[in-house]
Amino acid sequence: MTTPLLILIAGPYRSGTDGDPALIARNLARLEEAAAPIHRLGHVPMIGEWAALPILRGMDETDAAEGDVMYETAHRLLQHCDAVLRLPGDSAGADKDVEIALERGLPVYRSLDEIPAREVAAA
Repeated sequence: MTTPLLILIAGPYRSGTDGDPALIARNLARLEEAAAPIHRLGHVPMIGEWAALPILRGMDETDAAEGDVMYETAHRLLQHCDAVLRLPGDSAGADKDVEIALERGLPVYRSLDEIPAREVAAA
C-alpha cells in the first residue's frame, strides 16, 4: 500500500465521565495518544471530536439540541475514512463507528500493531 489511510480513532470520549470535563479531557488525551503512532506508520489519524467540537462551539443551544453533533459528525467522517482503530473501553459511539465501518467493508483494527505500515514508493 503506497497511499496513506485515513484512520478514525474510536474509543470512549464522554462514556463513563458523568459529564466531568476533566474525565472527558482525559479520554480525549487517550484517543490522541494513538495519533502519532498512526502518523509514524505513514497514515493520517483522525478523531471525530477534532471535527465535531468546533461545530458545537459554532452552534447556538437550539441547533445543538436538535441532534447529537458528535455522532453525526463521526458518521459523516466515516464516509471518507479508510479504516478504524477501536481503542478499548465502553463507548456506544465507538461501537457504532465500528458497525458502520464493517458495513462499509472497512478494516477495523483493535491495536496499533495491526495497522500495516505504508510503503513509500521509490522516487
